[in-house]
Amino acid sequence: MNVAGFVQILATVAWLGFIGVIVFTVVQASRGRRFKSVTLFLLIFMLLAVLLTAASAGMVFIQPDQRGVVISAVAPKGYREQALQPGLRWVIPFVENVVLYPISRQTYTMSIAPSEGQKAGDDSISARTSDGQEVLVDASVIYAIDPNKVTEIHIRWQNRYTDDLVRPVARGVIRDVVSQFKVEEVYSTKRLELTTQMTDALKAKLDENGLILSDFVLRNITFSPEYAASVEQKQIAEQQAQQAKFVVEQRIQEAQQTIETAKGAAESVKIKAEGDASAFVINATAQAQARLIQAKAEADALKMIAEALKNNPDLLTYQYISKLAPGIQVMLVPNNAPYLLPLPSLNTSPTGSTAPTPY
Repeated sequence: MNVAGFVQILATVAWLGFIGVIVFTVVQASRGRRFKSVTLFLLIFMLLAVLLTAASAGMVFIQPDQRGVVISAVAPKGYREQALQPGLRWVIPFVENVVLYPISRQTYTMSIAPSEGQKAGDDSISARTSDGQEVLVDASVIYAIDPNKVTEIHIRWQNRYTDDLVRPVARGVIRDVVSQFKVEEVYSTKRLELTTQMTDALKAKLDENGLILSDFVLRNITFSPEYAASVEQKQIAEQQAQQAKFVVEQRIQEAQQTIETAKGAAESVKIKAEGDASAFVINATAQAQARLIQAKAEADALKMIAEALKNNPDLLTYQYISKLAPGIQVMLVPNNAPYLLPLPSLNTSPTGSTAPTPY
């Protein structure tokens, strides 16, 4: 409770005390009794009630979110040009009175939903787009009274600034801006631009009349049932087209994946074939080199044998005999076969002479 309210309560109590003294005096008089000092009590209560009433009439407490416009019977213009600031303020009792205005933010909503807006029922804004389509717009205007223009608001609008200023200006601005866009742009490609133009235009209009626009909210846009059905069918068709495109892209990706897999397999086969061919070439080369080395070794061996035979003709005979069984005494050869080798005597006579070897 503020001071002004408390003083007003005291004034009320003083007046009740004054009336109570009068009633008590009348009751006592009706019973034949006299109430001494009644006049003194009446004067005290009357004086106290008048002073408190005058004080409460001249005392005004302004809340921090308020400003007060003083209506004065003694001011040249009938009002004070400067509004009262927050705090305990004084005016001339019974000559001046104060009208309080809130400077905090206020919200005015126009909605198609019956219980959301300031007006009961459907309060959405019907507007026409540039291509003739009807749309219903839900919007909220968040605004506040300019603290420096409270007196101006009182002179122009008093307490009618919500219904007679904010509401019609907002509805007119929304209709004007919507008429500059096509219906597809309203709900899709240029909705942000639409909102920005509405905000700028509404801000300028309210500023001219002493209000500050804090925010403009484009809540919803509703279309006629026919257009909504066509939009829904268009969206379904677009979704189906997107689905078909997705399926085609998926098939293309699968085909590309198959191609890449086949390329990978071909590369693998190619690499394996090249590896096998390289291994075969290396193996064949190694075998050929081994064969050449072996042939060269055999040729060198034969050459060495030939040289040995050339220098020692009996070496071949010796090698032949050394390969025979150690106990052989006689060798039979065919009658018509020539003697290939002269066999030396295998036995020696006791006298040391060599016995002839039978053929």
